[in-house]
Amino acid sequence: MHQAPLPQEYAELSPEETEARILSAKAKLGKRVVILGHHYQRDEVIRHADYRGDSYKLAKDATRHPDADYIVFCGVHFMAETADILAHPSQKVILPNMAAGCSMADMANLFQVRRCWSDLEKVLGEGGGLRVTGHGSRVTGDGAVVSTSLSSSAVTPNPLPVTRVIPVTYINSAANLKAFVGERGGTVCTSTNAPVAVKWALEQGDKVLFFPDQHLGRNTGVKLGYDPDKDMVLWDPFKPLGGNTPERLREATFILWKGHCSVHKRFTVEQIQQFRTEYPGIKILVHPECELDVVNAADYYGSTEYIIKTVEASGPGSIWAIGTEINLVSRLAKENPDKQIFCLDLQICPCSTMYRIHPTFLCWTLEKLVEGEVVNEVVVPDEVKEFARVAIDRMLALA
Repeated sequence: MHQAPLPQEYAELSPEETEARILSAKAKLGKRVVILGHHYQRDEVIRHADYRGDSYKLAKDATRHPDADYIVFCGVHFMAETADILAHPSQKVILPNMAAGCSMADMANLFQVRRCWSDLEKVLGEGGGLRVTGHGSRVTGDGAVVSTSLSSSAVTPNPLPVTRVIPVTYINSAANLKAFVGERGGTVCTSTNAPVAVKWALEQGDKVLFFPDQHLGRNTGVKLGYDPDKDMVLWDPFKPLGGNTPERLREATFILWKGHCSVHKRFTVEQIQQFRTEYPGIKILVHPECELDVVNAADYYGSTEYIIKTVEASGPGSIWAIGTEINLVSRLAKENPDKQIFCLDLQICPCSTMYRIHPTFLCWTLEKLVEGEVVNEVVVPDEVKEFARVAIDRMLALA
């Protein structure tokens, strides 16, 4: 997404002036505005958030104030889209810097996923056809898919065995991919509920198409007892059949999209070994977006919220090396001074796109709202929102 440069006056503000103007604008807006801040934001931004959390928690927090006129999401684009899907129709969702995207989310687009689905239909069709859930599906309270108005092709009897592929998209994906999943009987997942979501998907079907993060998909499958070599294949969208043979696609239970997080890919087993050598008794805690060998070498792994709760619950004097974004690790170190907390990557690993939410952009956004002008509104089209909401509601039901 493109973001025009801020007016010169904002570039000339000192940090102190910027903070004072944010506080002033926020006070003038009062309960009309709710500010959401992702854990990866810098301290100068996160201190102004009414709620802070990971993308899943903030998606729920966005629904807490249906009477607020504006939701200002200090995160990245897909998070603001999710907030708009869940928000009341009268509310406006704003992203302070439209250039704040997500490199992982960009690794899978709707054209590529549709082509993958078409290829799977052709390959698995030889064994009886790929079964998908058509238009008009709804979700029951337990997350089950109930078809209300399936297309004729979806209800045509097929005497051959049916291979059912259930698509699961990580919440770190565009709204139109969430809609793609919702329309086809799948679900959204988070790093917190991925095992529950994938287990549910395999109860609905025979295979899971998991995108865009291969590492979360692989780590989740291993946690559920599947073999990463035998039961999983990697789908490269730039290769015919994703770089696979038809036979391997038929054999595999997990079809993992070739995507990753540029931050979490930096962490290595060698870093873990170095910390264990220098700090006997240290605990290693990493995010499930890390590679499988890193997760296996760590003591604990889990979502951003899990990382925070694990460190906060640990005893005084404990030593931690954490494999996740530097702003969160630094904040944990400040808020837990009785513990030693290091980032596993000593070269520092900020989320560069999240970092684009500079305090001056938040200041500009809020001051424009005070003037009655809405800037950087994120709007998900109604036709996308319908099935994206189905997939997100399914995620919330499974959680």
